[in-house]
Order: sequence, then structure tokens, then C-alpha cells
Amino acid sequence: MTIREIDTICYVGAGTMGRANSLVAAISGYNAVIYDIAEENLAGVVAYQSEFGAYLVENGYCSAQELAAAPARVTCVSDLAEAVANADLVSESVIEELAIKREVHRKLDQICPERTILTTNTSGLLVSNIESAVVRGDRFAALHSHLRSPLVDIVGGPRTSAATIDILTRYVLSTKLVPLVLHRENPGYVLNALLGPVVTTAMLLVIEGVASKEDVDRAWMRHRRTSVGPFGLMDQFGLNVVYDGWQHRSRDTVTDVVKPQILAFLEPYLGKGELGLKSGKGFYDYPNPAYEQPEFLSDDNDNSIPHFALTLALVGNAILLAAKDIADQDKIDMAWTVGMSQDTGPFAVLKEIGMDVFLQLLGNSANMFAPDDVASIRIYLTQMEKREHVGG
Repeated sequence: MTIREIDTICYVGAGTMGRANSLVAAISGYNAVIYDIAEENLAGVVAYQSEFGAYLVENGYCSAQELAAAPARVTCVSDLAEAVANADLVSESVIEELAIKREVHRKLDQICPERTILTTNTSGLLVSNIESAVVRGDRFAALHSHLRSPLVDIVGGPRTSAATIDILTRYVLSTKLVPLVLHRENPGYVLNALLGPVVTTAMLLVIEGVASKEDVDRAWMRHRRTSVGPFGLMDQFGLNVVYDGWQHRSRDTVTDVVKPQILAFLEPYLGKGELGLKSGKGFYDYPNPAYEQPEFLSDDNDNSIPHFALTLALVGNAILLAAKDIADQDKIDMAWTVGMSQDTGPFAVLKEIGMDVFLQLLGNSANMFAPDDVASIRIYLTQMEKREHVGG
């Protein structure tokens, strides 16, 4: 069921996210208008949506009949004023450069109807850095999708109204996706703020000679009960995407130390064009990677060291998110289980291993967390233990 406040949605940017999100909206009964300055990007919409639509049907998101009705609700235009003329909601997915996003939203703010809610699908920028470019700060927010995942992040800026957050939340629910409303903005939202440290720890374990990439993936797959480990995931993302993310990473005491190591680790793969799944070779060979073979998990090597290191990265960063009041514990767990299709979130993992074991891991960690973060983790755990004791 569509919501009464929204009938037409304009998608600014006909890249992967604009194409995918507009199809989801159309399947859900909304009119979707896709805008792009490049005609060749618009020309690729039909083929992409046909392929993505088949994926959605195969995975049970919609029926073949629902998919068949969607294209009639999708329109592609190369004139921005025409694209937003009837828009109740705008979703921007242009290049991840702050100056460009600010200019796009400044223009949207001028030409969109007064009622229109403006949203950014940025994955790497903060909503507060973009929203000052618009007058309608009360109707501006981040509405961030994760490709091929039902999780959708909703983050208000300094002026975003509660009514806007409510509309966006109900809109996401109407598309059969899962909204996660953050208390405040955070680089990487929640899911990427957890996954990033996990894959970083995986690479450092190999760089430092602690374990092979196969043993790292085995440790993760066994203990987290998943079909793919951190290196297999990076192959799916694209090693060039991982590399670019590290090139533009904000500086901090931990990043400054490990960034040169990570870039040097990835550069040989990029130099040979081994970008992962999309190139047929990355950390693994495709289309039949080793981690998909039955014998992959039969190796009896001791994988306790990578297991505990990855667990520390996941749980420690989840605690930091809660300590910073980005989201509540249950929402952090939900972001992980929904976003990663896993049955256990980081706070559930903490309960499994016990606080004493986690604190021992934290004490034995070498430079995984900045000193201030270690202090924040310890303070939060102390407070959490007190709350649980009083509750009991």
C-alpha cells in the first residue's frame, strides 16, 4: 500500500542505485521519474531493471505479475525541471563529491514544489554537510539504500522535522523494506560502520602473516554461519571500490597507521585487473570460487585467532555506535542481521562469548582501537553491566 503523502518520486542520477530504487518504488505502486544529464545512462535503465527485476522475483520480493506492471510507472527524462515538476519525494544518487551534491540540492530546492521532500542517498558524506545548501532543511534527510539488501538508513539533518522522518519511515515500510532511523548521523551509518572494520581486520591478519585469506574466511563462515567470508565479500564489492574507499578515508590515529599497508596490499590486484567477481578474479577465481566448494570448510586448521580478531572488530565497533548514541543496541543488531542476512547481531555475539572474554580480547588487542575508543568501550560496558544488574 502506498502512503498518501507520496505519489511521484524523482530519482536524480540513473546509476545503479537510481535504477534499482526506482524499480522498487514502481513495483510498490509509486510513479518513478528517473533524471540524468547523460542520455546513455538513461538508455541503460530498461536493461538493468529487467535484470534486477528478475533477481527480485527470484528472491521473493515481488511476483512476476507485480514486476510486469512496474515499467509503466517508470519514466526517464533528461530535463530536471520536467523530472521534478510533480515530485513528492526526490532521491539523489549523484557522484560522491560534496560540492556536486550541494549544488544539485541547491538547484532542487529552488525548482521543486514546496511540498517536495529532498533526500540524499550518499554512502560516504554526512547529511549535515549537504543540507545547509537548501532552504527547506525541515524537508531534507538522508535516505540511504544498500544494494540487494532490504535495509534502508534514515538520518535527519540539524533541521529535519519529525514529520519528515515519519513520512520517510512509512514510505520505506510501504515498499516492504526495513527502515533504520538513526538517532544522529554517523560515517558509514551503522552497517558499513560495522562491516568496514571487519574487512579491515581481515586484511591486516593476512598482511601481518597471522592467517591466510582462506583461513580468515573459514573462521568467519564457521562461527558466523555464513556462506561467504570477508575476502569473498570484498570480491563482491569490487577491490577497486575497497581501494577507493581507503584512498578517501578520513584521518584518525588508527587509519594513519594502517592505510599505507592496506593500499599496498590491494595495489597488486588492481594492477593486474583482478577486481573480484566482476572481472572473474580477485582474492578468488570465479565463477566457482573456492569458498563455495564443499571441501572449503573441511580444513582443520586452528582458526581461533582470526575468529577472535574479527569478533573483536565487530562487537567493539557496535559498542562504540551505541556509546555515541547513533542507535540503540537492538537496532544495531537489526542493521547487521538484516543487512548481512545473518542470524546473530553484534550485541547477541557479545552475550554469546561473555563480557569477560570480550574484555580479555580488548586488552590483548594491538592498536585495533584508538585509546579514546577503548576507554569509551570500557565505560559503556560498565554502564551496561550496571543496567543489567539493576534490571535483574
